[in-house]
Amino acid sequence: MTWLTWRQFRLSALSVFTALVLIGVVLAITGPDLVGRTDFSDQDVLFGGTILVLYLLPAAIGVFWGVPMITRELESGTHSLVWNQTVTRKRWLTTKLGVGLLAAMVAAGLLGWAVSWWASPIDALAAQQTDRGMLSRIMPVVFGARGIVPIGYAAFALALGVAVGMLLKRTVAAMAVTLVALAAVLLVVPNFVRPYLIPPAQMTVPIVSKDITNITGDDTHGILEIGVRNPAGAWVLANETIDPAGNIAEPLPDFIQTCAPRPGQGPPERGTMEACMAQLGRHGYQQRLTYQPGSRFWALQWLELALYLAMTALLTWFCFRRVRHLS
Repeated sequence: MTWLTWRQFRLSALSVFTALVLIGVVLAITGPDLVGRTDFSDQDVLFGGTILVLYLLPAAIGVFWGVPMITRELESGTHSLVWNQTVTRKRWLTTKLGVGLLAAMVAAGLLGWAVSWWASPIDALAAQQTDRGMLSRIMPVVFGARGIVPIGYAAFALALGVAVGMLLKRTVAAMAVTLVALAAVLLVVPNFVRPYLIPPAQMTVPIVSKDITNITGDDTHGILEIGVRNPAGAWVLANETIDPAGNIAEPLPDFIQTCAPRPGQGPPERGTMEACMAQLGRHGYQQRLTYQPGSRFWALQWLELALYLAMTALLTWFCFRRVRHLS
């Protein structure tokens, strides 16, 4: 059964691993040149490309490995032939899932390790800066392309593809549903689950003109929001102005609106802006930052990996329940 599964699976598996080898060669050639540098602007394309590849990998695994692994046999009826031999349904599914999950986790683990190694000089610099606009590795878009969480994404994607394939029994429909479901999970978890796997830290800082990074507003409503410098390497969840009672200042007090741009006028002079910010401080207004420190990167990685492996286990349980009811 293992040999049969490998024969059915080998072309798709070899194509993915061949692509990983080519990516590895590119990273191995370009990686050593990044060590010791302080400017990585010329690496923006490759930096973004590595992130994209690590998000596309689980999608490819779920759609092109997981779904056909089951639906191909269900559509052709060859599963009945196998079950009528000495192979039980449980062994049939165990072998397919075992081979698929192992290959998926190895592929994602290797790619995640290679990209993490290549990007380590960039990540190290991003962890030290607050005003260059660099993305630290704990930021949502980068987090999923570093460390060990790609292993969980790949395992979950494959199990999801198998489960959806067994449920729908149609390859094209199962591919579409798998892709949509996977994309939904990869959007929901970073925005609504990951921030709270560990209770976020909070820090209250004075509003100082030199630390202000952005002021948003318009001619009609005046200044609506103030943002101050983020902690280095942190993932900031909220950057809020609070009043002396500790409540979010919405809207900001009337006296600060003297700093707002007026129709037909340019932005306020620097001295005027500094005076307005100083007024906020004198009236007891401060800035409250809610964030996940960069030092929690590995703790969040392990927790999210555990979460995805738990969801993989749940899907696997569903598959074994489902296989008993297949005709």
